Amino acid sequence: MSFESQLSDFLSDCEKLIVLGVGNELKCDDGVGPFIIKKLKEEDIENKNLLFINAETVPENFTGKLRKENPTHIIIVDACLMDGQPGDMKIVNKYDFANIGISTHSMSLSFFVRYLERDNDFRIIFVGIEPESLDYSENLSQDVENAACEFIDILKGIIL
Repeated sequence: MSFESQLSDFLSDCEKLIVLGVGNELKCDDGVGPFIIKKLKEEDIENKNLLFINAETVPENFTGKLRKENPTHIIIVDACLMDGQPGDMKIVNKYDFANIGISTHSMSLSFFVRYLERDNDFRIIFVGIEPESLDYSENLSQDVENAACEFIDILKGIIL
């Protein structure tokens, strides 16, 4: 099943969506999550059932906001080492988090997701984008930027 089909299936019964971008904008491709959120916010999409949050490296700081907003669906986007080619996008099963190299973040995303799911009915997926570099740089590599733009186009095609 294609990435687009998987995302479309996930969002098929979505009533309220939060897209949470995670990453460090000073570490090249680790900034892909915040880059995506910035671009989505620039689109100026008017929809009260759609929220874009740049969680940077501290997604746990947004648990209160996520619970208050009470979305039906949450998409977490971050750079993710998956042994693929730079820019590869993959929907990562939350149970596979432990088997992949995520995170420059203070709290593991698997723990974060388990915490969010406790006492809530959120449907949560993680979109990983394979980085080319995690060195210090404020710019994404070209392959990762292209993947970020492709993700944005796919998401807009589904939700708009």
